[in-house]
This record gives sequence, structure tokens and C-alpha cells, in this order.
Amino acid sequence: MDFSSLIRTFVLVKEKWIILIVGLLLLTGCRQKEQHTFTDELLLPMTPVKDQGKSQLCWAYAMLATIETEHLLRGDSVNLSAVYIGRMLRGEREGKNAERAMGQTLLNMIQKYGIVPYDVLPDDATDELPTPKWVFMLGARYTPWEFAHSVCAPDEYLGLTCFPDSPYYKKIEVPVPDNWERNRLLNVPLDTLRKHIDNALRQRHPVCWESRGHAMCIVGMARDENQRPYYIMKNSWGPRGPHDGLVYMSVRKMWKDMIALYLTKDAFTYSASK
Repeated sequence: MDFSSLIRTFVLVKEKWIILIVGLLLLTGCRQKEQHTFTDELLLPMTPVKDQGKSQLCWAYAMLATIETEHLLRGDSVNLSAVYIGRMLRGEREGKNAERAMGQTLLNMIQKYGIVPYDVLPDDATDELPTPKWVFMLGARYTPWEFAHSVCAPDEYLGLTCFPDSPYYKKIEVPVPDNWERNRLLNVPLDTLRKHIDNALRQRHPVCWESRGHAMCIVGMARDENQRPYYIMKNSWGPRGPHDGLVYMSVRKMWKDMIALYLTKDAFTYSASK
């Protein structure tokens, strides 16, 4: 065998080994993903899973999902546009990193600029689709601001956090870059905060969850085959994956990564009595 043939043989063998190793890794990965069997203990109603695409508006999608589920549980139905909030924010913060923010920013924005239904400005709306000046609902005409006040009253939601180095049961400025508005959230001890959130969920109230990198809406609770607890999250990456856009996150990871949580003041107050 000449030298060139030897090299070709070596390359072919190397490629076969690479393919075999990659295949084994993929099979192992699939098995790891499929190894958990979840049993839902609680799953709240929700609007269809949306898709934020390449935007950084997860905080808006998560907070709007929380508002939407809260309305569904009251016997009402609203489906709201995060694209509208993105447009308002870019107009306000031109030339800056306009899309990074927190759940409190969504609450502030709808009180300032209002909100419109999802069908008017869906996820795939391009810049050619104009921003509506009116919202038509049940034969009546509203401004986006008027419509927003029928969807979310001022100060209806409470923002919570846990920073042990700051005073508890006082509102503190959350020290993360996304809090460029310098919003202040109620600082609560972790054990107490966890009891509030779990009680609120069991009383059928959704919760908006934020970490340093992503935000989702907590819509349920579950356990795996080993009885380990999980939170069920409504994501905003479209109805993908084995759970059609829902994420089963371990309780440990949820609390380890948590920066801020939002729920209605009524849910927080009611959970305190349980």
C-alpha cells in the first residue's frame, strides 16, 4: 500500500469513528431527555404558546402570559401583543439596548402606552404592519391605554425578590443590568418567598419568573418518576419540544436562578394566610 492510500484509509477509519461517537452521544442525549416521566399535580389554563423569535422580549412574553392566565381563571379571555410593547420600548430607548428589561418594565409600559390584542400585532408582525391607534372589542372602541386598564389595573401586581444582604420586607432596587429603570421590589426571605409562591400556585394563580438570562410564566407543578418536584413553565420559543413549548424545571434550579417574581397582590396576600 502506497503512502497516499494509507492516508485515505486512515481518514476513512477516523471518519467512521467520529460518526460512531457522535451517534452514541446523540443516543445518550436522547435517553437522558426521555428518562423523566412527569406527573402533573397542577396545570393552569393558558393562551397558546407564543414565539419571541430573535427578540429579547422574554420578560414581556412572560409577564403577559401571567396576565393572560390570571384572566382565564377569572372567566375572561385576553391574548396580548408583546410586539406592541417592543415597539413602544424601542421608540423610547432609541440607540440603546432597547429590548432587555424586567417584568416590572412590562407593567410600567402598559400603564404608560397601553396594550393591544395579539391578533392585531402577532409575533410575526413586520415593520410594515402599522401600530394600531385603536382597539375594537365587543363593538366598542378603546385607545390602547384604555384597553390596558381593563386588562391590568395600576399596582395590581407585586414584584418580589430575595437578596439576603439587603433588609427584608422592604422594597429594594434589584442590582441587575436589566433593571435600568431602577425598579424596587419587595425583598423577602427565601423560605418565606417559596411558601408564598407555592401557596399562590396551589390557589390557582400564575407567577412570572425571571432569572439573569430568561423569563417564563409558572403555570403548574409536577413530579418526576422519583417524586422530585418541578415547576411547569410556559416558555416563549413557540410550541416546540416534547412538551409543546412548556418547560419542566426542577424546583432546585428555579430557586437557584431566580432574580424576580411577579404575582397579583391578592394572590400574595391570600397565600400569606395559608
